[in-house]
Amino acid sequence: MWLALGIILIITGAFLLVLEVFIPSFGLLSVCAITSIVAGVWLFFKVGVVAGWIGVGVSVVLVPVTWIIAYRMLPKTRFGKSVILAGPKRDKGDAIADTDSLKDLLGKTGVVISPLRPVGMCEFSGNRYECVAETGFVENDKTVKVIHVEETQLTVRIVEDNK
Repeated sequence: MWLALGIILIITGAFLLVLEVFIPSFGLLSVCAITSIVAGVWLFFKVGVVAGWIGVGVSVVLVPVTWIIAYRMLPKTRFGKSVILAGPKRDKGDAIADTDSLKDLLGKTGVVISPLRPVGMCEFSGNRYECVAETGFVENDKTVKVIHVEETQLTVRIVEDNK
């Protein structure tokens, strides 16, 4: 009987710790949770020393497991959906360009459409790409050439001075 009551107190303490995150109690729920867990372990020790250490082990395992289960289930609940922000919705055409298509731009020339300070936008064959200038600042309407592609970063160099 003491063991069952001890487990119930430990589970209650774990649940109260989860509630502390959502209910502003200024630490009252935490105090109740810790008191509940300590009382549950004390009941285990009341049965015997071995049972007491088993109670300590149960509380050490049960509290984090309760947290993990609660936070994995939270986004699926109605309350969780109302509290957690949804990620950005991306249209099919908004996908980040893959590195294979960017490697095809190596050696191609294009035009700067927003100043590179050192990062800005350039246009190559009618498509816009974010680019990094090799030398720092590059003004609009300058012709640039892709000299290096690393993952999704294009590095460009000025090829001529437009006036």
